Amino acid sequence: MHFLSTFLLSLPLLSLAGHRTRSFGQQHRRAALKARNTTTTYVLEDFYQGQSFLNSSLWTFFDDTDPTAGLVNYQSSADAQSKGLAYVQDDGTTVLKVDNTTTLTSGQYRDSVRIATTKSYNGGLFIADFYAMPYGCATWPAFWTVGPNWPNQGEIDIIEGVNLNTHNQITLHSGDDCAMQSTLSSLVSSNSTIGNLQCASSASSNTGCTYIDNDARSYGKGFNQQGGGVYAMEWTNEAIQMWFFSRVNIPSDITNKTPNPSSWGKPAALFSNSGCDIGSHFSDHTITINTDVCGGWTESAFSSSGCSGTCADTVAVASNFDNARWSINYVATYQS
Repeated sequence: MHFLSTFLLSLPLLSLAGHRTRSFGQQHRRAALKARNTTTTYVLEDFYQGQSFLNSSLWTFFDDTDPTAGLVNYQSSADAQSKGLAYVQDDGTTVLKVDNTTTLTSGQYRDSVRIATTKSYNGGLFIADFYAMPYGCATWPAFWTVGPNWPNQGEIDIIEGVNLNTHNQITLHSGDDCAMQSTLSSLVSSNSTIGNLQCASSASSNTGCTYIDNDARSYGKGFNQQGGGVYAMEWTNEAIQMWFFSRVNIPSDITNKTPNPSSWGKPAALFSNSGCDIGSHFSDHTITINTDVCGGWTESAFSSSGCSGTCADTVAVASNFDNARWSINYVATYQS
């Protein structure tokens, strides 16, 4: 971050020699384009489906205090299953949901589920097929990976949003000296918009570097109305990339478990190593699926994301969480 800040502060002086700034941007685009177009053969490593998500040797249920100060009681595996918040349907679909039957008073905590893999990963191709995701006022669902020493080992948010948002936000959080380059905009899908460029995060500054996927099918109600879809995240030392495919657009190579990212077209998000040494900023990640209730972002964006009243009052009404559930087909990991 210190080097990048110095560089950014010096931009007005460098602009007197315009060819230098153009050359800098061209180098970033060439490096990112090379990473995006590299063909890699991937072999299936782990395939989580059905009862896999309830297997304590594969996934753990987080039941500590919510680190984002939400009005949520995360449940243990036994409690989540006994309360009907984590179960497998007859068709093999795994459901992880927020309690939608208990009436509370304003300010009380609502039961929910957060799970993470027992195995950690240092790269690869991660593909998740969801039939439905949580949405609604006071909800904060996420599908993400994270290292044990946050933020220095990084966080990759593949799916994230709050309340009645209609578009998915894709974010990286990291330690110092990690940023995204605006020159990557030409290499991602036309549906995507670059947001904040600074990936470096802390407890007091936690925005991260972001893309917004403006495809209305990528998040929330719009996602569910299409029968869900597939998210894919490729993580190498050269780049971290994400794709979204609505149900009717899932590539056959994904369905056939022979994924070939180089054939998928432009990603929804691309973070290259041009402005961030990915290998040193992201490591030992577990895969996490959760639905938070209220908490930081949910509450700060409550009224601006389509909700009325207060988050605490919303939590008290059980029926507000009728759509707060993940319906999971599978999560698969591949290695080259």
